[in-house]
Amino acid sequence: MAYLIGVAAAMVGASYAAVPLYRRVCQATGYGGTVQRRESVEDKISRHARDGTTTSREIIVQFNADVADGMPWKFIPTQREVKVKPGESALAFYTAENRSSAPITGVSTYNVAPMKAAIYFNKIQCFCFEEQTLLPGEKIDMPVFFYIDPEFETDPKMEGVNNIVLSYTFFKVNDS
Repeated sequence: MAYLIGVAAAMVGASYAAVPLYRRVCQATGYGGTVQRRESVEDKISRHARDGTTTSREIIVQFNADVADGMPWKFIPTQREVKVKPGESALAFYTAENRSSAPITGVSTYNVAPMKAAIYFNKIQCFCFEEQTLLPGEKIDMPVFFYIDPEFETDPKMEGVNNIVLSYTFFKVNDS
């Protein structure tokens, strides 16, 4: 009996640890287009400002939003795309609405496509991996503040990459 209780407790613990562990593994490996972290965004911005880095290439960042099966939310990007030059920061918004009659808590994951561009895409502020609880019928706007590293423009592997897609998926955390 103690063995079964221990296994059940371990499974519950693993389910709570899944999102933070997934986030750390993805950020460490770049798996699934998740942005890897080596140098902080603030350090990159400061370094490029000191160096006087300027760019001319314009990148179109497109936004995608999905909800997992069984998640009764409407989740959409407020704008479909923005144009930004490497070295510039930009602000975008997503809107989430709880279309059910009960409070629901969700958490989002994201990825960047093409995956090879993910190392240059830096989120400064984001709602991803943070639990969001919406009351019945509640609607909120969630900001994403991001920066594209100017090194994007000089990387030969990025030649021909003129569009980046930032995609979020919301998953239901629990039944509130």
